[in-house]
Amino acid sequence: MPEGMSGLELADKLRAELPALNVLFTSGYSTEFFSPNAVQREGANFLQKPCRMPELAQAVRDCLDAKS
Repeated sequence: MPEGMSGLELADKLRAELPALNVLFTSGYSTEFFSPNAVQREGANFLQKPCRMPELAQAVRDCLDAKS
């Protein structure tokens, strides 16, 4: 991440400039450790790692299809 920025901080910064941007977070940590409210943010999706290619493809499709 740029300059020690977290993924959540980067997503917030990008969405400040592009409010309709949908975000796909990925992490090897559970959502509880990652951030309890990160996946509840509008336009945010979470994919637990490791994942299989079909799960990744579906998560990307869902993110692209989501309305913000």
